[in-house]
Amino acid sequence: MQQLRSWQSAGLTHLPRRALDVELPSAVDTAAAPVLAAATESTPIAPAFTAAPAPPSPAPQTSDDDMPAAGQPLSLEQRQRKLARLAKQVAACTRCRELAATRTQTVFGVGNPEARVMFIGEAPGADEDAQGEPFIGRAGQLLTKIIAACGWTREEIYICNILRCRPPENRNPTDEEAANCREWLDGQIATVNPEYIVCWGSVAAKNMLGSDETIGKLRRQWFEYGRAKVLCTYHPSYLLRNPAAKKPVWDDMLMLLDEMGVEPPRR
Repeated sequence: MQQLRSWQSAGLTHLPRRALDVELPSAVDTAAAPVLAAATESTPIAPAFTAAPAPPSPAPQTSDDDMPAAGQPLSLEQRQRKLARLAKQVAACTRCRELAATRTQTVFGVGNPEARVMFIGEAPGADEDAQGEPFIGRAGQLLTKIIAACGWTREEIYICNILRCRPPENRNPTDEEAANCREWLDGQIATVNPEYIVCWGSVAAKNMLGSDETIGKLRRQWFEYGRAKVLCTYHPSYLLRNPAAKKPVWDDMLMLLDEMGVEPPRR
């Protein structure tokens, strides 16, 4: 039943007969029988469910104009168009019913579409939900200072989150919510195609690396995601509660700059 609902929430309305050629556990047969009986090549799935899910969100779209020539990266204009299209699709997304019902607006991402470095946090907070931009609250102001200390501006890097909607009461994203939003995150990563990704906090690290290790154990080492080198460090909100952690975060930033071949500014 969960698999069928998952398919339906992704936009599937019919199943080919061979998709039903599986053996189900006996405990599931009785509950699933009405749904499976309805799932034929010509009969829609939806009427078999007592409660219809939210309308499926549109899938990312591409055009020939956004396809680079063989061996060539996307141009700035192509990246801008792709990100704008993704942002429009995200704004209409209702995959997570609770988040879609409680958000003020979606929070897509900001920054340079050709950035060498991408920062990924966990989810928007109240300030981000109100203004539609990631990392602009107290934690975001601290992140801006860290960016400046590295010799950058926010416009030079790309900033986004695991989620594009604020979870109520700023709770951590659930695994299901992160999975629902992963398509949009992957679209941003593929479009920007950064050389380096910094995961800010355990939620970002867990979702990017599939690891349940603490940030303390993930720090000071490099991981890979596609072509990008990934570095993990403490979330700025953690630094607000634990100022002593600012020094380890700065050490992580120095590690990033050194790997990039960038001389850190004099402090």
